[in-house]
Amino acid sequence: MTASGPGAPSFDPIGDALVRLRAEFLDDDRGSVAGYIPQLATADPDEFGLALVGVAGSVYGAGEADRTFTIQSISKPFTYALALTDVGVDDVLERVGVEPSGEAFNAISLEPGTGRPSNPMINAGAILTTSLVRAAGPVERFERILDVLSRCAGRPLGVDDAVFRSERDTGDRNRALAYLMRSAGSLTADVESAVDTYFRQCSVLVTAVDLATMAATLANGGVNPRTGEEVLEPSVTEQVLTVMATCGMYDFSGEWLFRVGLPAKSGVSGGIVAVSPSQFGIGLYSPRLDERGNSVRGVAASQAISDRFTLHLMHQVGRSAPSFERVAPDGAGPGPAGAEGRDVAVLVVQGYLEFASAEQALLALRTRARDTELPGALVIDLDHVTRCHPVAAALLDAMIGEIEAGGVTVVTVDRRGRRLLASSGEFTARADALALCGGGATPA
Repeated sequence: MTASGPGAPSFDPIGDALVRLRAEFLDDDRGSVAGYIPQLATADPDEFGLALVGVAGSVYGAGEADRTFTIQSISKPFTYALALTDVGVDDVLERVGVEPSGEAFNAISLEPGTGRPSNPMINAGAILTTSLVRAAGPVERFERILDVLSRCAGRPLGVDDAVFRSERDTGDRNRALAYLMRSAGSLTADVESAVDTYFRQCSVLVTAVDLATMAATLANGGVNPRTGEEVLEPSVTEQVLTVMATCGMYDFSGEWLFRVGLPAKSGVSGGIVAVSPSQFGIGLYSPRLDERGNSVRGVAASQAISDRFTLHLMHQVGRSAPSFERVAPDGAGPGPAGAEGRDVAVLVVQGYLEFASAEQALLALRTRARDTELPGALVIDLDHVTRCHPVAAALLDAMIGEIEAGGVTVVTVDRRGRRLLASSGEFTARADALALCGGGATPA
């Protein structure tokens, strides 16, 4: 498939990269399809689809990116998000933990005395999480789960009834987990209703493109980049991504985070979803599984994508252009003069203004105040700032207050009028700001 969606280029270097990745790992025939669920055993082991969806809405894919398969455990993060939204984080934490279990997906991993599952990504935790979704009954509960999955995917999703029946007929271990939790008091819902809803949510049909879109929704703070709908609150996506990072790949989660460095979730049908926060979502499909239940080709391709695009969350980007510079005529002198002849310093800020860059600006101005004298006025030009972190804004607002207390006039310039800083007058043109510094204008 080719790139599509808003802002997609006429050429497709990302799609081409996915095609090359698919060719690189297509001959890896290690692992086998899931056999403990009869319907999953019929999957074609040679299928391999990859998709990437950016937060601007562009879609890239290769291979069987549009092939449908059941979502299985990849439904867990999204059901968890719905439970957090319905019940609240504290109440959910009382019932389901967030600690990595270090055990297989279907392990009996319950807290002694309470029956609380270790986390919502293992089966026990997912069954309990599903039961927390608010509804009048199991039918409405599943409809709400299907609705949030569909809205994250950007299209109506359906259910593979044959897989559902197969899961229900062979799901005794999951029932046993549910009965254990029921006897311990952590699961208060009817066991059969809870596990049936869980089996049905695992049987929802998706494609690799759907998974990439769902991942991009998480990457985009809960806003589906293809539909523009806010499906989840930003705080909920942060909590979900955290649990995905530490628990999403079962007893492979530690090595996954070490090697790939992205929040992710796998499913026994061969799907993997991975999230590069604020960048894009990745969806992969290949049914051959390793001994932990993760897609062999999906894991290998994910590591290659992370390495080649330097996506690891802990990656240090290294030195970059400074976020600010002081402007002075011909590179000399204290700065441009205002209408009354006062010295005016112009601080031009650019890029993403976060803690480190705000701290650099703070240090530079304090050093100037200590070593020389501050000018009569300071103009902070924010035209080229793409984003401003709240912590950076607080630091700069404090700095402005300190400078103004010393008798210096401080104003900002931003042609978009975004009011990034709260503690100074704002202009949409630098000339107007300079005029004020000379006494000839009033702030906007």
